[in-house]
Amino acid sequence: MAIVIKPNLKMLPYVILAIIIAFIIFDSGAEKENISQEIIIETKEIPESYEANIDTKEIHLVKSGENLSIIFEKYKVPLNSTYQIFRKDKKGQIKNIQPGDRLEFTWAQKTLKEIKIIKDASTTFLINFLADEVEIKKIKKSSEKIISFKSGVIDSSFYLTGLKENIPESVIMDLAYIFGWDIDFVFDIREGDRFLLLYETLFIDGVAIENGSILYAEFYNQGKKYTAVRYKGKNKQWDYFNENGNSLEKAFLRAPLNFAYVSSHFNPNRRHPILNKIRAHNGVDYAAKRGTPIRATGEGVIKSIGSKSGYGRTIVIKHGGEITTLYAHMETYNTSLARGSQVIQGQTIGYVGDSGLATAPHLHYEFKVGKNRTDPLKVSLPSAAPLEERFIEDFKKITSNYIDLSKELLSKDPNESIFK
Repeated sequence: MAIVIKPNLKMLPYVILAIIIAFIIFDSGAEKENISQEIIIETKEIPESYEANIDTKEIHLVKSGENLSIIFEKYKVPLNSTYQIFRKDKKGQIKNIQPGDRLEFTWAQKTLKEIKIIKDASTTFLINFLADEVEIKKIKKSSEKIISFKSGVIDSSFYLTGLKENIPESVIMDLAYIFGWDIDFVFDIREGDRFLLLYETLFIDGVAIENGSILYAEFYNQGKKYTAVRYKGKNKQWDYFNENGNSLEKAFLRAPLNFAYVSSHFNPNRRHPILNKIRAHNGVDYAAKRGTPIRATGEGVIKSIGSKSGYGRTIVIKHGGEITTLYAHMETYNTSLARGSQVIQGQTIGYVGDSGLATAPHLHYEFKVGKNRTDPLKVSLPSAAPLEERFIEDFKKITSNYIDLSKELLSKDPNESIFK
């Protein structure tokens, strides 16, 4: 009797699926086996001399009191190499290192390969050590001067306004100095005063490295406009002039401090704060932080320096035309000065303190003509000579260009409406 097996059609899909899965597993296993056979791990030994061939570098920042001989000895520069460097440095450009200069020593194994002496962002001296000699190269990077424009409206102090407008501190101080012959930045500044300026910025490789000179500036103080234009006139020296070619420079600065405030005016009938009696106040008191630099308001000779009764530590400067100026209550003097020393306008002669009869740190400043004491804030200061006639045409052309550029840049400035 024949046995007939009927296929279960309901199970057929499961059987087919099982066959497919088995095939996939078998095939992938074979593939993995083939791949694993193709992987070859290869190792190489690193030569012992590999690390010895790597250059090493040591960096030294020059400190105050160091010289090149001391530094070379510290980094074991061979004596014969030091001798060759000094012999070839005939102008002393390499030996004349300054605090902050950067030296980079590069060694190949234990042999000195090169020394870089980086003076600043634009100047580097490269010293290469060859087989039998030393080679010195001066590398000078080219720089680019860009004219920058800034403006500001004073709401508290000129200095703080300048910082708020992102004006570099050195430029703020230069601007105060330029207009310092006409404006007392301690006493004359008012809220709402405004200014604009063009100044140079030095770039190397697209990076700003130094702020240059102010080229043109306008300052509006108590409704009066002051202008400064940088121009090279007589003796080919740069100076600042107003728009008419008159020099801004005067024989005396208006104030002996850059930034402070007047705490006591010239007053022949003032009551002394310590002695509590009427005693003439023959000068102006400038309140400032202890240690603030005090500058000579004019060129002259130190007539006296030392303690002077209630004035405390005092310097008296004799100028031309029977004029003397007095600076009192100092904390310390400029140690390079003595009786008979020559001083120039703007030179630091000492620092604010409270020596003598003083209730707080301040500078007492007097301006005397002959035997007469005058109010330093009101005395008329003589001006320097104006531009010679042969320079006027060129000066006016340059001034006009600066004015046009200022107007163009001001039109894009947030402070434009204030200047209309």
